[in-house]
Amino acid sequence: MTRRLTDKKLIVASHNPGKVREIADLIAPYDLEAISAAALNLEEPEETEPTFIGNALIKAHAAAKAAHLPALSDDSGLCVDALNGDPGVLSARWAGPSKDFALAMRNVNDRIGNSPNRNAHFVCALAIAWPDGHSETFEGKVAGCLVWPPRGALGFGYDPMFIPDGYDQTFGEMNPAQKHAMSHRARAFAKFVEACLD
Repeated sequence: MTRRLTDKKLIVASHNPGKVREIADLIAPYDLEAISAAALNLEEPEETEPTFIGNALIKAHAAAKAAHLPALSDDSGLCVDALNGDPGVLSARWAGPSKDFALAMRNVNDRIGNSPNRNAHFVCALAIAWPDGHSETFEGKVAGCLVWPPRGALGFGYDPMFIPDGYDQTFGEMNPAQKHAMSHRARAFAKFVEACLD
């Protein structure tokens, strides 16, 4: 049986402002206070696992132990069919030390080249960890295709080049409420809510 979250404060174990903002928006209706790891000057642990779930657990456990509060971590990325699933768990690293996602998107597009296969999917793994070491994990996915050039200034990361199946706008063009209703993060978050929140 999954553990319910009873604390009203939750560490968001991320230093990515876009990700922290999306998670804070998602938890707002549940009377939870989101505190980012960056706001507490927590160190970013090295992500050494080969899976999204594994890296989410590393970050959640590190933040929960350091802050003595439950911590929610997200590890997410873009998986491109024509690139055998890359950039995958290395999605953020493709943006380099300066987190330049314009460069990362160009790298993805250049590597796809003339391939007619533009299919891709986003994956989000959520992990919640408690200071005593207990944890729960949840995963969400959304399929779509990639466009070039990128479109839209909303969202973050690879959002401007990704159109989810059934839509004609990129995540970068969608208003946040529309994206929150159906994104990979929203799907993982819905599982977290069902399992851990009242």
